[in-house]
Amino acid sequence: MVSNFDFMFIKEANKDHADEEKAIVVGPWGGQGGTTWDDGSYSGVREITLTYGRCIDSIRIVYEKNGKPVSGEKHGGVGGFKTTEIKLQFPDEVLTSVSGHCCPVVHGGSPVIRSLTFKSNKRTFGPFGVEEGSPFSFPMEGGQIVGFKGRNGWFVDAIGFHISPIKANKVVKTQKAVQQPQKAVQQPRFGRLPWFA
Repeated sequence: MVSNFDFMFIKEANKDHADEEKAIVVGPWGGQGGTTWDDGSYSGVREITLTYGRCIDSIRIVYEKNGKPVSGEKHGGVGGFKTTEIKLQFPDEVLTSVSGHCCPVVHGGSPVIRSLTFKSNKRTFGPFGVEEGSPFSFPMEGGQIVGFKGRNGWFVDAIGFHISPIKANKVVKTQKAVQQPQKAVQQPRFGRLPWFA
């Protein structure tokens, strides 16, 4: 489990994202097989499509950027006998956690991602695949996953994430459903971030 990291958000000025904070990259978890891929960082995640059987064969993510959907490439192979499409109700629903298992599919092979479970600020999706091997988990409090990265070949060999804090209006909107919103806490620019579990 990942915890107790010190991070610093850096203000970046460019014509598309003036004064936005850069996302933090974490991971990947899994094996060293295949080649690296990185979808980059976006405003959030809209959809995730998985194909799987004995492991996670492929993954494709549709992101949100400037109010429009942006489809990432399909990462992985052509196998898998089950397909699942996860649709988030962005911007009210954001991806907050991913967990899973990794180990070789065959004896002596390289570890691959065997299962994945996704959690949003509203629901849990999965597990998908086979829960065998070494477990991994990346929980957050107050943060969201805004991009995916990893390694792939015939399967999804490894997976990692771009993360950023949930914007204050999204946090307050989520809290209203549970309790009366409290005064928003100013996030620090440097040092340990309270939203990172």
